Amino acid sequence: MLRTRILAILGLVGVLLMPPTAVQAGGYPSEQGVLQLRPLVTGLEHPWSMAFLPDRQGLLVTERPGRLRLVDPQGGLSEPIGGVPAVYARGQGGLLDVALSPEFAQDRLVYLSYAEAGDGGRAGTAVGRARLSLDKRKLEGFQVIFRQLPKLSSGAHFGSRLVFDRDGYLFVALGENNQRSTAQDLDKLQGKVVRLHPDGQVPRDNPFVGQPGARAEIWSYGHRNQQGAALNPWTGQLWTHEHGPRGGDEINIPQAGKNYGWPLATHGVNYSFLPIPEARGKTVAGTEPPHYVWKKSPAISGMAFYDGERFPAWRGNLFIGALAGRALIRLELRGDQVVHEERLLEPLDARIRDVRQGPDGYLYVLTDAANGQLLRLELRPK
Repeated sequence: MLRTRILAILGLVGVLLMPPTAVQAGGYPSEQGVLQLRPLVTGLEHPWSMAFLPDRQGLLVTERPGRLRLVDPQGGLSEPIGGVPAVYARGQGGLLDVALSPEFAQDRLVYLSYAEAGDGGRAGTAVGRARLSLDKRKLEGFQVIFRQLPKLSSGAHFGSRLVFDRDGYLFVALGENNQRSTAQDLDKLQGKVVRLHPDGQVPRDNPFVGQPGARAEIWSYGHRNQQGAALNPWTGQLWTHEHGPRGGDEINIPQAGKNYGWPLATHGVNYSFLPIPEARGKTVAGTEPPHYVWKKSPAISGMAFYDGERFPAWRGNLFIGALAGRALIRLELRGDQVVHEERLLEPLDARIRDVRQGPDGYLYVLTDAANGQLLRLELRPK
C-alpha cells in the first residue's frame, strides 16, 4: 500500500515537472501559409479561459484548480489574484470561464463561472462578478448572480461559457452534469443556455417567463456539455458548441425557446459503443438539428470568430480548440454555413482548451495540461 502511494506521488510530481509542449522551430504548415507560435507563459495548471483587458493592460487567465492570474503586456505572470470564490475542483470542475463587463472601463466588473459545491458531495455551475482593484491584485465585493439548480454533478459536465450580446444581456452556456434526461427538463437548469441581465435578474422577454414548471432563466435547452460560445461579430447572434458522447460534437446557433435535442437526438453513442438509451435517432421531430456536427468527436473547447485586420486570409473564419483531437480547428464560413474545415497545430500534440482573438489581431490559445501554456499564433502568408 505504502509503495503504491509513493509511486503515485512520484508519478504526480513527474507530471507537474514535465516540460511544456515543445514549439516547432520551423513553424507549422497551413493552407494559408506557415504558422508561428510564440510561447508567452508556461507553468499554468490546467488553464481554462482568458479575457483581454482594455488598452493593452494584459489579460486575465483562469486555472481550473481555482486561481485567476494576470498576464502583463510583457508576458509576466502575477501571483494569484485575491477575492476569487472557493471552487469545486474535482473531475472537470473548478474555475472555468472569465469575461469582462461590456462597461469594464467604467465599472471594472469581472465575471467568473465556476463549479460550486452543494450538499451531498454534488456540485453545479455558478456565476459571479466582482470589481478588479486598480492595482489588479484582487477582486472586490464578489457576488454570486446565478446558480445552476439543482446541483447534480459529481464532477462532470459543468460547461460553461459566458457571452455578452450587443444589448448587454449575459448568456451562460451550461452542461447537463452528466444527467442526460435533465437537459429536457424545463424545471432544471442542466443542459441549458440561460439569458440574464448583468446583475443576474431575468429579462421579461425570456421565452419561458410565466410558464408554469419552467425556469424563467432558460433561453434554449436540450444541450449536453457546452464548452464553447461566442458572439458572431457580423450578425450579433450567439453561437455555442457542445461535446457529444462518442461522436456527435456539434455547433448550434441557439434560438429562444428551442430544443436542441440531447439526449433524444444525437449523432453519437455511449463511450461503451452502446446506443444512448433515450435516443430516438439523429433527428427528432420537435428538436433542432445541429448547425454543424462531427461524426468523430474532436472534444471541442473554446470558440473565437476572427474579424481582425492583421491576417486577411483568416477574416470571417471560426476557430475552435480540440482536446482529444489535439488541434486548433479552423472553419471557413459562407454566411452562417460552414464550407471548409482545416486542422491546425496537430504536430504540437497539445490539448487546446481555449482560443481568443487579441486586441492586436493575433490569435491566442491555451493548452490544457498540468504545465499548460499561453501561446500567440501568427500567420506568415504564402
